[in-house]
Amino acid sequence: MTIEPNISDTLSLSDPQQITHRILLAEDDLDDCMLFSEALEELGLSYQLSKVHDGEELMRFLKECEVLPDVLFLDLNMPRKNGFQCLSEIKGSELLRSLPVIIISTSFEQRIINLLYDNGSMFYLRKPNDFSKFKRIIDNAVALSMQKKFTQPSLEEYVLFY
Repeated sequence: MTIEPNISDTLSLSDPQQITHRILLAEDDLDDCMLFSEALEELGLSYQLSKVHDGEELMRFLKECEVLPDVLFLDLNMPRKNGFQCLSEIKGSELLRSLPVIIISTSFEQRIINLLYDNGSMFYLRKPNDFSKFKRIIDNAVALSMQKKFTQPSLEEYVLFY
C-alpha cells in the first residue's frame, strides 16, 4: 500500500524519468515548505520532493512508502507528533534507522542540539530569516546528503550555519 503526501513536487533537469535525489520534508509551516521548494528549484538540482505536515503523517508515510527517501529534513515543532518523537521512532526502527535525518529549526539551544546529535540526526540546520542564506544552507545540506558515505560528523561540524 502506498500513501501520497499532501504535496509532492518533482523537478528533473535532465531526464524526467531519472530522479537523482529523493527528499522528504516534514514541516507544518506552509510558508517554510514553499521557501524550501523555491530554494531547491533555484539550486537547479534533479530531485523529487515530498512533503508531510505533521509527525503522524510523517511516520505513516515512512512506514508505507515503497522506497525510502534519500534524506529527511525534519522540523522539531510539528503537531500531533513532534520532531523529537519522530526522530526517536525512526532511529528505533530496524527498517528506518538508516534514513539520514537533518533537523531544521529556528531555535538554537545547545542542550537540544546535543540531544538531537546523541539521538542520531545527521545535521542540525538553523533556519535563517534571509532567503539567500536559507538557499545556501539547503544547498550545503543537500550536497552533504548526496555523498555516498553520508555519516554523522563530529559534534563540532554537526550544526550547519549560513
